[in-house]
Amino acid sequence: MRGGTSKGAYFLAEDLPADTAARDDLLLRVMGSPDPRQIDGIGGAHPLTSKVAVVAPSQDERADVDYLFLQVMVDRAEVTDRQNCGNILAGIGPFAVERGLHAAGQESTSVRIRMVNSDSYATATFATPGRRVDYAGDLAIDGVPGTAAPVSLEFADTAGSATGALLPTGRAVDVLADGTRVTCVDNGMPSVLLNAADLDVHGTEEPADLEADESLGARVAEIRAEAAGLMGMGDVSRTTVPKVVLLSPPRHGGVIGTRSFLPVTVHTSIGVLGALTVAAAVRVPGSVAHELADLDDARAPGAHMPVEHPTGHLDVTADLTEVGGRLTTASSSVLRTARKLFDGVVFPRP
Repeated sequence: MRGGTSKGAYFLAEDLPADTAARDDLLLRVMGSPDPRQIDGIGGAHPLTSKVAVVAPSQDERADVDYLFLQVMVDRAEVTDRQNCGNILAGIGPFAVERGLHAAGQESTSVRIRMVNSDSYATATFATPGRRVDYAGDLAIDGVPGTAAPVSLEFADTAGSATGALLPTGRAVDVLADGTRVTCVDNGMPSVLLNAADLDVHGTEEPADLEADESLGARVAEIRAEAAGLMGMGDVSRTTVPKVVLLSPPRHGGVIGTRSFLPVTVHTSIGVLGALTVAAAVRVPGSVAHELADLDDARAPGAHMPVEHPTGHLDVTADLTEVGGRLTTASSSVLRTARKLFDGVVFPRP
């Protein structure tokens, strides 16, 4: 299925080995990793198209289904569950109906989803006329050609998904050893945010140009490692989180501009949870994001905040509240689309 601006293989948990090592070995062979082309599997040779969703009925009374996201590395034999994926999440509700895990409503259906990676929750609402998922619609999202039916995603408990707090260091700004100012934030996706200008780039460059700058990549890696330590995440050299996001003033009517590292490849758009995290940081007084943002049209709670990215923008909401003297997320939401691409049998290499 395509979910948002990502693509992945969606499985019922019961169809995969229960043993984690055996499951990961199978998925590597299914996707064709490790190989930069993934020529002997169904992966798309890019982090955004080498993803897996594992779905099962939930035993949690707050959810209908459990969703485990797995990132299958392209160029090395590794599968990680260290992060969520809000784009692949867009397909979970329709998949649950397609596989009989949740009954469809007559006109629309809402599926409560537990995101196993972070033990947080989202509700997906989508069209099911005649009790069948309808993927056709008029919603266009930047980064995906054409239009499709909207999937509304409303999030709960995203703050501190991997770090335990919206601001893992307890501060709106941290100053690294080399003097770089960063904001460490986690509203579903642990992220290190900094002003692109502090790395001598504009923040408007094409992803391929940023990737080709080896000195920039090395500096981003150093910033990521040091900030991860401040966030209490330990050694992240073999994980995909935290993300590093270069920020810039908006140039196309949005709230803020972004370039997101994955952590080496630069996202051709921005992940859902990454955008929710940036939007939350925009609302934190004194943060790097707040200083660069244009909030004129997005000050009111519940207002959509267009987060600009290389292929357009992503409209999200992120409203904060204070609990026990600490800022946290009151609510977050986004509109995405999803589409079923193929239903059948995959033959992994031996």
